[in-house]
Amino acid sequence: MTVSATLPCYAAITLGSNSFNMLVAQTLDGQPTIIAKYKQKVRLAEGIGEDNRLAEHVLQRGLDCLQMFADMLEKHQVAQQHVAVFATATLRVISNAAEFHQRALPILGHPIEVISGLREAELIYQGMAATTEGDGQRLVIDIGGASTEFIIGNGNEVLFKTSLDFGCVRFNQQFFNQVPHQLQHFEQAKAAVSDALLPHSELLRELGWQGVVGASGAVQSVVSVLNHRELSEIITLKVLYRFRDEVLAQKNESLHHIQGLSEEKAPTFASGIAILIALFELLDIESLNLSGGALREGVLKMLADRVELG
Repeated sequence: MTVSATLPCYAAITLGSNSFNMLVAQTLDGQPTIIAKYKQKVRLAEGIGEDNRLAEHVLQRGLDCLQMFADMLEKHQVAQQHVAVFATATLRVISNAAEFHQRALPILGHPIEVISGLREAELIYQGMAATTEGDGQRLVIDIGGASTEFIIGNGNEVLFKTSLDFGCVRFNQQFFNQVPHQLQHFEQAKAAVSDALLPHSELLRELGWQGVVGASGAVQSVVSVLNHRELSEIITLKVLYRFRDEVLAQKNESLHHIQGLSEEKAPTFASGIAILIALFELLDIESLNLSGGALREGVLKMLADRVELG
């Protein structure tokens, strides 16, 4: 990794419902080159109460992460005009979002832009296209903490995009909030995914795709376990059913007997598997590959273009 003292650094910060991410980069040979990555599993969505307010302890968890990001911005000497901060589903819906913004501003010194689900889908696709080899028409699925985005595109052209209100953290609360997990919890999750997909299923099938790419923590969790076991990274229904059986065999919510599953990824593993199985079955997906990038890489590309234009 080459870091130039003469080139400006820029930082893409994304505040998701599950994870907060920050990428710091410079443009080398015309391309954004990442020089540092920071990530925390803040799980913002699990703090949403019945009154749609974000609980204070979860709000504070988010602010603590932003303080770490602010320290790293200072360390890398990133100028304020070279920072982009985008927030997604949870900050779109909570009733005390203004309070979060108000308390975050003096920490980051930069306003947070809350983007729509469709804008998020667009950036996810651009992040995937910039980082993932392959051609032909592709279906991109990003399973977040509180929303899931679906995009069909070819090259740099987006043909279809939508954002639906389900995700790993949300499904944890709805269907996987007690152990041992049961098969009916997976069936309930599938029914919820089916209801959410219904208005879009016909158009998705009509457009079609030659390949499916997963850009999400749920997919990353599956791939990390496969890597640990030195198995193929290609995700199939057979792989997902095997993981579902392993989840059903667990007696503890830590799922610590699942070989290769990290403590960090365990809390949303069951719900992620449930969503992936539902999507494979409902959309007749044969196999899925992990994307090289998603929202944060899409924001980084946008920011790189902005810095280059001055």
